[in-house]
Amino acid sequence: EVQLVESGGGLAQAGGSLRLSCQASGFTFDEPAIGWFRQAPGKEREGISCIDGSDGSTYYADSVKGRFTISSDNAKNTVYLQMNSLKPEDTAVYYCAADYYCSGAGTPEWYDYWGQGTQVTVSS
Repeated sequence: EVQLVESGGGLAQAGGSLRLSCQASGFTFDEPAIGWFRQAPGKEREGISCIDGSDGSTYYADSVKGRFTISSDNAKNTVYLQMNSLKPEDTAVYYCAADYYCSGAGTPEWYDYWGQGTQVTVSS
């Protein structure tokens, strides 16, 4: 059974940093793509980053480019999202999700497997 578990969320001040982790297990296909998404109250879920398992290519939404970095540790079956220079508008529940390949920063409707999310709150 596929399982994705996010961790690392919490409270940060504007300009601060957090690192999110996505622990993956149970995949029946090789080298999945892992995307990071976020959803704020009253807002639609948006894709913010993706890392392609086949070649390591990375993708970012314009809203986070230059501030967030996605990376992977294949030995630990874990994907990370390093978030720097945080802004209050980054406040949301953050999810990781898996698909066969990245489609840019990610379209939620196209992903097959999802974690339960981790809350990130950024104060001004």
